[in-house]
Amino acid sequence: MSVSKLTTCLWFDGQAEEAASFYTSIFKNSKITGRHYFPEVGKELHGRKAGSLMTIEFELNDQKFIGLNGGPYFKFTGAISIMVNCKDQAEVDYYWDKLGEGGDKSKRQCGWLADRFGLSWQIVPDEFHKMLNSPEIEKRDRAYLAMMHMEKLDVDGLLKAFEGE
Repeated sequence: MSVSKLTTCLWFDGQAEEAASFYTSIFKNSKITGRHYFPEVGKELHGRKAGSLMTIEFELNDQKFIGLNGGPYFKFTGAISIMVNCKDQAEVDYYWDKLGEGGDKSKRQCGWLADRFGLSWQIVPDEFHKMLNSPEIEKRDRAYLAMMHMEKLDVDGLLKAFEGE
């Protein structure tokens, strides 16, 4: 078995399996790849019932993740997010709606949302990356300023700002 050099570990308070199932239902080419359970040994340290789910391994579009049922000690913050690069507005809408179900899409801006587990996501159209890499500073700045006033990113609105319309 080959182990990836980089795997993102997400800490949950007992919802790791629910989260993995939720995420793999949204992203194509995704799957749950393994489960590991708390052993009896070390129970005085981990405090979990032997046989209960400790970790769940899953992949989202070939990116490896592990969900850890680590307890209530740590919570997600907006300081860490997962960026979803989208080919068009339809994909932006799809991921925004699916990942935002039961989460927090309000009081966020710039294409960020928090899902129902508190994990932050950035839903970004590929077109916006092209705009930010433009050598035309005025166009780039207009697109950037428009993005700063959006919750869910709007490709047409960004393009209009970029072009000065």
